Amino acid sequence: MKNIRQSNISIHRDSWVEINLENLAHNIKEIRRSVPQGKKLLAVVKADAYGHGAVMLAPTILASGCDMLGVASIDEGIDLRNAKIGCEILVLGAVPVWAVENAVNSDISISIFSKEHLNACKQAYERTGKKPKVHVKIDTGMNRIGVQPRVAVEFINEVRKADYLLFQGIFTHLYEAETVSEAQKQIDVWNKIISQIDTTGLLLHIQNTAGTLCYDVPTSNMLRIGIGLYGLAPDYPDKEFKKPDLKPVMSLKGRVVHIHETGAPAGVSYCHTFKTEKPIKVATIPVGYADGVSRLLSNKITAELNGKKIRQIGNITMDQMMFDITGVNAAVGDVITLIGNGAMTMDEWAKILGTINYELTCRLKVRLPRVYTR
Repeated sequence: MKNIRQSNISIHRDSWVEINLENLAHNIKEIRRSVPQGKKLLAVVKADAYGHGAVMLAPTILASGCDMLGVASIDEGIDLRNAKIGCEILVLGAVPVWAVENAVNSDISISIFSKEHLNACKQAYERTGKKPKVHVKIDTGMNRIGVQPRVAVEFINEVRKADYLLFQGIFTHLYEAETVSEAQKQIDVWNKIISQIDTTGLLLHIQNTAGTLCYDVPTSNMLRIGIGLYGLAPDYPDKEFKKPDLKPVMSLKGRVVHIHETGAPAGVSYCHTFKTEKPIKVATIPVGYADGVSRLLSNKITAELNGKKIRQIGNITMDQMMFDITGVNAAVGDVITLIGNGAMTMDEWAKILGTINYELTCRLKVRLPRVYTR
């Protein structure tokens, strides 16, 4: 029997994203089996868990073996706190200095990498009497945020001495785990810095999903898992390693709201980018580009209906799209699966669009309700 629970989003629509919590738990356990024992796991749930729903996923993530959650902003962390999620939460992105006190009051750890951060943390401590929890972010080559390697040891030692801080960890981010030589450059910079400081009691993390599965970094004791949680693979480097058996967590579905036969010849949707010289049977579902399905997928994707592969036809519109279901026994109310369960994969869509699976899962959070199954 399939157990279903729903988020607090209205589901008065015939289209939805389905989230399989059993697959989520499976992926975490598979990753846990693939990594050295004793290392902690930080689950990255930023961008509403890559569009999957962070609040709804967090209990399963924590029950399945993850130790911490990572978010992009204080607001994302506060959403989890408001949902009674009590584990350690780290803001991986840059935190505005004026918002540090909000993080302190919500028991959320922040990333720091500047004198301005230190001043803001000191002021927050003086106002609240609570020590900010911090991880130092080092920029080992991403050139995004972080303290520069040439001054990292000095900065970390200053943080270590600050009696107004709870110094929890140090981390960096691999900009190209897909290329062994580039990843090794960053690992070498990381190792040089770590070798010069006292790391007693600190969490040390450098590896994302690809880095976790492909590289052994003894100087880290925590691993950050993002896209792998959701059953989607990053771009792996061309090297030998045992890939875990990951299962996609997200699928995309819509119910047929209308079926009709065209005349001949006939065109479908705006500008008649699809034309037919013979009558066909067309089914419409209420999913469109306003739901995060790119219009650039028009006439390029297939889906699954009652065990049959069907072709999407015509321009995808803001709220609807059409399929050629000629020869398929179907009725209004039947479910068409666009992603998952025998249909196309998120990776296949990403290849068509020239992007990455991460972007597509995040797009689908615009207005589609989520249904959680186990």
